[in-house]
Amino acid sequence: MRAYLGAMSETPAFLDQGRPPVPDIVVPRGVLPFFLPNRPVRGRLVRLGPLADALLTRHSNDPVVTRLTGQAMALAAGLSTALKFRGSFSLQAKGDGPVGMLLADCTDTGAVRGYGRADADKLAALLAEEADPTADALLGKGYLAFTVDQGPDEHRHQGIVAIEGTSLAAMSLHYFETSEQLRCFVHLACDLTPKGWRAGALILEKIAGAGGVDPDLDDAAQEESWRTATMLAATLTDHELLNDDLPADRLLYRLFHTEGVAVDRARALSYGCRCSRARLSSILEGFPTDDLDHMAVDGDIVMTCEFCNYDFRFPRQDVRGKGSVAS
Repeated sequence: MRAYLGAMSETPAFLDQGRPPVPDIVVPRGVLPFFLPNRPVRGRLVRLGPLADALLTRHSNDPVVTRLTGQAMALAAGLSTALKFRGSFSLQAKGDGPVGMLLADCTDTGAVRGYGRADADKLAALLAEEADPTADALLGKGYLAFTVDQGPDEHRHQGIVAIEGTSLAAMSLHYFETSEQLRCFVHLACDLTPKGWRAGALILEKIAGAGGVDPDLDDAAQEESWRTATMLAATLTDHELLNDDLPADRLLYRLFHTEGVAVDRARALSYGCRCSRARLSSILEGFPTDDLDHMAVDGDIVMTCEFCNYDFRFPRQDVRGKGSVAS
């Protein structure tokens, strides 16, 4: 890492396109979309596999914070598959609890990232009372926001609701019910396994209208099909969801074979931090020179990527700043 920093410092910051040495990990079948033929049900099975461990171990958080962050990344990865354009899907929870900020996002190409920011004193006080606090205890009172970002040339679509429910899954269901009027089922899991941290999600959605539904099924029959699918989904255990040795296709068959289940094209997930020296340098260039002088410590300005927890060092003399004149 020191060699990397030394090499980077030889290039002017505004020309340096380098990214930090992060893991090059791709999970080929990270998200497996599926549907129940002739039933008003479609879904996604999300399994981050070793990608979860690579992402979550970038921070030395308490396990309760790590589990919540892993669940958020699995949820973002699953919901991002609805994107029909280039862009990203993100979820953000902000509250007054020990975990003041929870953020995860995933691009249309499957690049996923996330982090949870915890207040050490608040978290220690909570853990002294509860060994395994619920998500609402960790987040406190605040809001949950889901955002679809189609790029700088398009308007962002964002939905915001108050945090309601004891788990992140329950909070997301509250969002779908109140903001999107969607019938959904969500199971989230993240835990430390013998193979490292793993995270996953099972998401079901009730299809509105008659698309893909047997025309002989009336409203009552469609409702019964949805109820049956959610009852079967509720039998899923965290161990099954996080078990690398249980293939996704076999797991879906185990859950839904009585209803019939068909899988769609799988989607890959990858290590998705998109930080770079060039991007951070462009941010620094927007600061006045006086502010840059105050930011410098021992001649360097240090910026840390919150997602990958990597420190970027910029020699003060290499950053020109707002209003400065190039020599």
